[in-house]
Amino acid sequence: MDPTTDNAGYTGDPGKARASLEALRAEIAKAVVGQDPAVTGLVVALLCRGHVLLEGVPGVAKTLLVRALASALELETKRVQFTPDLMPSDVTGSLVYDTRTAEFRFQPGPVFTNLLLADEINRTPPKTQSSLLEAMEERQVTVDGTPRALPDPFLVAATQNPVEYEGTYPLPEAQLDRFLLKLTIPLPSRQDEIDVLTRHAEGFNPRDLHAAGVRPVAGPADLEAARAAVAKTTVSPEITAYVVDICRATRESPSLTLGVSPRGATALLATSRAWAWLTGRDYVIPDDVKALALPALRHRVQLRPEAEMEGVTADSVINAILAHVPVPR
Repeated sequence: MDPTTDNAGYTGDPGKARASLEALRAEIAKAVVGQDPAVTGLVVALLCRGHVLLEGVPGVAKTLLVRALASALELETKRVQFTPDLMPSDVTGSLVYDTRTAEFRFQPGPVFTNLLLADEINRTPPKTQSSLLEAMEERQVTVDGTPRALPDPFLVAATQNPVEYEGTYPLPEAQLDRFLLKLTIPLPSRQDEIDVLTRHAEGFNPRDLHAAGVRPVAGPADLEAARAAVAKTTVSPEITAYVVDICRATRESPSLTLGVSPRGATALLATSRAWAWLTGRDYVIPDDVKALALPALRHRVQLRPEAEMEGVTADSVINAILAHVPVPR
């Protein structure tokens, strides 16, 4: 039996789990070119039981990235295209009358999956956006007063277009704060774009990942073993204080009207632990915190209008704070 293709072969060993998760990058690279940081961010979110907001212009393989990750992890994935007429029940599910039994039965919606791709989440009204809040925070859906648990693992990967705002409904701060990470998907470099076109010229079909050679290299058992190991990763009091000092500095920044909440500080600490474990350590160092500061905090701050007019960005403010907050030795 090949342990890379059958979950029954997983032993739950943390070392094997780390090796399997590291192999994800090479496997996903068979379908997606040059998006290693986004792959790492999605894995970190899975380890922390969090959710991810993917921001990038159309055509940079956001959907393909999530589908390839699901295939390489042997997880179920579903996609919902968020539109202005999408109803909450279209996401969560609804009660359907069964004429054979003369009773109402629950028809699960697409949220009942492992990886939910919420495509262009800012295209749908707040009523439908909020239907994801309970699922993201409580990992359950309540319909007609009955809570129904979602599968584990469960991750929402929501995408939004950063350049086209006509006909969109910006996510409220309360919902943005529910996303563990905000990952920006950049346009590829010249060489990466050449590689993409070369693959397509050679017959690559993004709708057929199996033909592209993407195979399961990890599974739910590996994620469970990895989560247990991450929970044992040591965090010193100095590192905890460093995380708090960074988050408190955002609340005092003259460029921001809204700083990072304690939930954001918790997210930064959790993702730093996951990153430390993925890089082969059982303790967190300041560089781990710096590596996750931007994706963990950029969507939790709000710029002042005058700062935004001057070209200041959330990333530049956080980078400035990282440069000034004393680093523990």
